[in-house]
Amino acid sequence: MKKNVYRVRTQYIFEGVFEVVAESREEARQKVIQDCGMVMGGNVHSTLPDEQISWAFETHPKSG
Repeated sequence: MKKNVYRVRTQYIFEGVFEVVAESREEARQKVIQDCGMVMGGNVHSTLPDEQISWAFETHPKSG
């Protein structure tokens, strides 16, 4: 029996928090948008100095 290739649209959602040293909530938000992220197969990362950032993220997405 011939097998076919199927595309299955998928979305993974990771949820957590960044704790950011900043002068305002908006500055903290901008730092996270510009300097923080996560890649598949990798880890949570940030280009901010360690003394300015901390995070708590699950490394497995929510299912369901």
